[in-house]
Amino acid sequence: MDTVAWLKTLIAFDTTSRHSNLALIHHVADYLHGLGLQPWLAHNGAQTKANLFVTIPAADGSHAGGIVLSGHTDVVPVDGQQWTSDPFSARIADGRLYGRGSCDMKGFIAAVLAAVPQMQAARLMQPLHIALSYDEEIGCLGAPVMLAELAQRGLNPQHCIVGEPTSMRMVVAHKGIHTFRCRVHGKSAHSSLTPQGVNAIEYAAKLIVYINQLAGELQRRQDLDAAFDVPFSTLSTGIIKGGTAVNIIPALCEFEFDYRNLPHMQPEDVAAPIRRHIAEMLEPQMQAVDPACRIEMTQRENVPALGQADNALLHELIAQLVDDAQQHKVAYATEGGQFQAAGMHTVICGPGSIEQAHRADEYIELAQLARCDRFLSALIHSQAA
Repeated sequence: MDTVAWLKTLIAFDTTSRHSNLALIHHVADYLHGLGLQPWLAHNGAQTKANLFVTIPAADGSHAGGIVLSGHTDVVPVDGQQWTSDPFSARIADGRLYGRGSCDMKGFIAAVLAAVPQMQAARLMQPLHIALSYDEEIGCLGAPVMLAELAQRGLNPQHCIVGEPTSMRMVVAHKGIHTFRCRVHGKSAHSSLTPQGVNAIEYAAKLIVYINQLAGELQRRQDLDAAFDVPFSTLSTGIIKGGTAVNIIPALCEFEFDYRNLPHMQPEDVAAPIRRHIAEMLEPQMQAVDPACRIEMTQRENVPALGQADNALLHELIAQLVDDAQQHKVAYATEGGQFQAAGMHTVICGPGSIEQAHRADEYIELAQLARCDRFLSALIHSQAA
């Protein structure tokens, strides 16, 4: 099948993150087995989802080293979106292919799968690998499971191309995503007896104000990176809930905040001062009324940034393949940081525009798919003897 046919097939699998992706994975595995390849799967703990990894070996049979072509199989929900066609049935119109995941990022996966016979026909100097993951959209949960299995099997790819939609431009760095949940445990009382209670909402508000102050400090730091559209690390509170009635001092308030860090910064750069503020300022005030009062802070998502490491050879190769040496940095996160942490030189480069991702009537330009086909063909040729 060609890339468009593959993309139609992949879109027909509803791999929204809340569902299993096994039907898609098994379909791809059957295709690869039919070509004489030996894919392996790495499942989640519940065995309801799986990553797939397969190697197209070098001409000498070697599986060592080489380049990974990586994509995630899950997509975001369509709930509440007004689609003009079935999101899980591909539609082509006006030079575009519409469907959930067409852009993010089944288009790249389709192009890679369509190129497998060409990979096999080439006399590769080093292997090419295909990595398909689950649950990228809800915290990049699948890739670490696959990477752990990769290490256990003794495979050591040198490079990785993550095919997230970049309009086929080379992205060499992106921010990380780290989310935290705070649970403020106060003491309930009648609202007419405020000195007897500890208002969890009010203390949550005090902490949120402090987090907002930290966000301002991040914006004023000297070590910014102008190559990012937002050149500083960001902090923002996105969810809050608490209270039962207006005349009851709330005993519990929960909120979640989001930290998007530049590659040279770490989660502890903000987590540590927040914890100190809780321990040294807020909890002593709360516990003066009731020693049982406290604030819990736990990390939820932990997706590392992709840093612009010394990847000169990979950057030069990608620049030649896309005919554009410009290196870009983006605010969104991918699994690229996880592949980099596993020891692979990593870039992000794939078809489609990130502006179309996650929206109703998500689409990818057919010209972008064709451009990705040419990119993969050139990549295969560059690796052939």
